[in-house]
Amino acid sequence: MPNIPFQNEIILLLSVFAFFGGLVAFFKLFGKNGIFAWTVICTIAANIEVLILVHAFGMDTTLGNVIFASSFLATDIMSEIYGKKEANTCVKLGIAANVTFILISQSWFLYIPASQDTMALPIRTVFANTPRVMLSSLFAYAVCEIYDVWAYHHLWNLTEKKCGDKMRFLWLRNNGSTMVSQLINVVVFNLLAFAGVFPSGTIIQILIFGYAIFLVTSILDTPFLYWARHIAEKRGELKV
Repeated sequence: MPNIPFQNEIILLLSVFAFFGGLVAFFKLFGKNGIFAWTVICTIAANIEVLILVHAFGMDTTLGNVIFASSFLATDIMSEIYGKKEANTCVKLGIAANVTFILISQSWFLYIPASQDTMALPIRTVFANTPRVMLSSLFAYAVCEIYDVWAYHHLWNLTEKKCGDKMRFLWLRNNGSTMVSQLINVVVFNLLAFAGVFPSGTIIQILIFGYAIFLVTSILDTPFLYWARHIAEKRGELKV
């Protein structure tokens, strides 16, 4: 298949709307359970995607940034509609999904492949690095998501006290919490996962470009959060 000019850049941009729209679609179809399901999907998929290094917008970056960004949208939707307790449940579910997948994927290597097997070696190649990557992601995910939920509700309390309106400034609590938590995630994960794997120059590029992607996605996810809240209002599901 011939390369399309700016193919990686186009796919990255389209994936933002696909993943954020997919999350809201899950919420519309399945309610709260849809958000829980999406959290499991995106945390596992992101930790597999992140093993792939691509070149886009003039820099090297790992995949997984965009779909992982949707996990922050998931907790923000949960915070906005169902409250802090349910948002923290979403975080705990993501952690449990990561731990479970690590255990399952590593158990595959205990088997002795049949002589006619053609897939054991490629799968081992992909998932041999999974423990370090997923444990790094697990730690970064736990730290930044717990902070994100705390910051979201902290900003919410501040704006409500300031203006006396609980519904206003959704964009501020969304972006204010996510932009800082994404910085924590990018630095912690990439240093733990890739120090000694990639050259330092590549890691710096990954940090810069990864955070740039997260800044853009933090802004772009705001309309989807308003959309999810609108769906919840029509259903009479707002719990906060």
